[in-house]
Amino acid sequence: MTGRSIMTDLHAAPGQDRPARNEFAEVLDFVIRRWLRHPGALAWTLAGVSVATVADVVTPLLAGWMVDDVSRAAGGGVATPSMEAARRGVLWLVGGLVLLGLLGVAGRRMSYLGITHLTARTMRGIAESAFARVQRFSTDWHGNNFAGSTVRRLTRGMWATDTLADTLMLMLLPSVLVLAATTVVLAAHWPSMGLLLGVSAILLVVMSTALTLRYVAPSARLANRWDTRMGAALADAVTCNSVVKAFGAERREDAHLSRILARWQVRTERSWIRGTNSGNLQNLAALVMRVLLIGAVLALWWRGRAGPGDVAYVLTMVFLVQGYLRDIGQQISMVQRSVNEMEELVAIYRLPLGVADRPAAGTLRVTHGAIRFDRVGFGYRAQARPLFHDLSIDIPAGSRVALVGPSGSGKTTLIKLLQRLYDVTSGQILIDGIDIATVTQESLRSQIAIVQQEPVLFHRSLAENIAYGRPGASMADIEEAARQANAAGFIDRLPKGYATMVGERGVKLSGGERQRVAIARAFLANAPILIFDEATSSLDSESEILVQDAMERLMVGRTVLVIAHRLSTVVGLDRILVFAHGTLLEDGSHTDLVTHEGGLYRRLFELQSLDG
Repeated sequence: MTGRSIMTDLHAAPGQDRPARNEFAEVLDFVIRRWLRHPGALAWTLAGVSVATVADVVTPLLAGWMVDDVSRAAGGGVATPSMEAARRGVLWLVGGLVLLGLLGVAGRRMSYLGITHLTARTMRGIAESAFARVQRFSTDWHGNNFAGSTVRRLTRGMWATDTLADTLMLMLLPSVLVLAATTVVLAAHWPSMGLLLGVSAILLVVMSTALTLRYVAPSARLANRWDTRMGAALADAVTCNSVVKAFGAERREDAHLSRILARWQVRTERSWIRGTNSGNLQNLAALVMRVLLIGAVLALWWRGRAGPGDVAYVLTMVFLVQGYLRDIGQQISMVQRSVNEMEELVAIYRLPLGVADRPAAGTLRVTHGAIRFDRVGFGYRAQARPLFHDLSIDIPAGSRVALVGPSGSGKTTLIKLLQRLYDVTSGQILIDGIDIATVTQESLRSQIAIVQQEPVLFHRSLAENIAYGRPGASMADIEEAARQANAAGFIDRLPKGYATMVGERGVKLSGGERQRVAIARAFLANAPILIFDEATSSLDSESEILVQDAMERLMVGRTVLVIAHRLSTVVGLDRILVFAHGTLLEDGSHTDLVTHEGGLYRRLFELQSLDG
């Protein structure tokens, strides 16, 4: 899938401007638009289906003509010119049937090859664009959605695309073409027979569609919701397995999942039973249509209006149509099931990104690193009153600034606003005089390196995790960054060194080791603005010394913001900003603030000194 296609999917959500949505039509529109991005594979598939269908429709005609010729050639006695002609005709018709059989095989192979390429490319494109969209959703969205349920929505919807393509183009489309063609052929010979087939087929399709949409679909949609909940519960328990083990809560989690599975089972069984009931009714209706058609041609034969070849043609045609119609109800059910399974995936494209780049957003290149919060206002949706109101702060380039205050005072929110994980509601944030809302988020965040309190690592090698700060970095650069971060020592002691896999979220490493890997990643990123978010708060004394030493080296020549609860770690910084309830109460060096009678910083510092 091209980058342009992904960006189109990021900014254009199908159906988002419609006041009322039709999920079925919306999903079909979603899939068809993606099929049209691969016109070659789509055309090859449709051509193969058309060739195979034409071969199927013409086969009963040739069979009927063969019966007529066989009847004329079976007179016995001396052969007459008409008998010889009939026998030659039979041979030609046998050749024609063989040719039609070969065309049918070739057409189906064309369609299978075509749809293989079409479906694989479509699924890849959907997976790429959906993943890209989810990656760009706001921090709030990710905080409110289980990772497991999100993955389930994407994978289930992606594989439903495969079922939908097979059913629509390899099953339903040939059925419609066969019904239309045989109706035309019958109507040309016997208008009443053509009318009977046409009306019967339409009634059968309408009944199948109504049963599927009104009877089967609602239960299937509910079953899918519980399937998503099941995936979320599984992922939540597996991700938090260390907590489960810590409290010996395996049986408790078993029971929790069992309750969800019981609800899932009831709804899934009801969905399947309704599908079975719908299929039985449709098969009964197809049997009635078949009996009517056979009875009608026999009545014509009884009155001398149809010969043996006509009867043979109709019988062959009826069994051909029966083969297509026998499963048409099931196919419609499969289409609806696929649509149901894609609804949650398609819904992702309707959701706003939360924080989106402006259409003409530029690229930020920081030359100095001066930061300015200019009359900034911001509040979380769940809060009745805004956190920040007319907040203004100037941070000169190259300065080292600590953000201090009780929990909930706004320190972390300030950092998230600087990263533009949220948009300010008023005012602006400037870096080197450039409003960060006017540049791309990617370029903004590439200029900011952050070392978090609980650094998250990918389940990849140590080298890959360090190189995440600068894709394409050489091994020498990776090793130098590890050395600067005091991480080279423990990495060299590992059996596989830099090739060691760190486990999900880095669970195979200690807290101090993860922290030093995160600092090595920041060294390699070499960003002009650096953020430490409680980087040493959960470390033992030995690890803290190593991390502090690495932090000191990393701060050199950069604009640094440090969020800290342990005030002993910020004593040597240039400046300390003290917050409470979103208000900047104090601003100065440690020496200035600790001598401020009644000041919040002094009170916090004294409390921590007593605790020590």
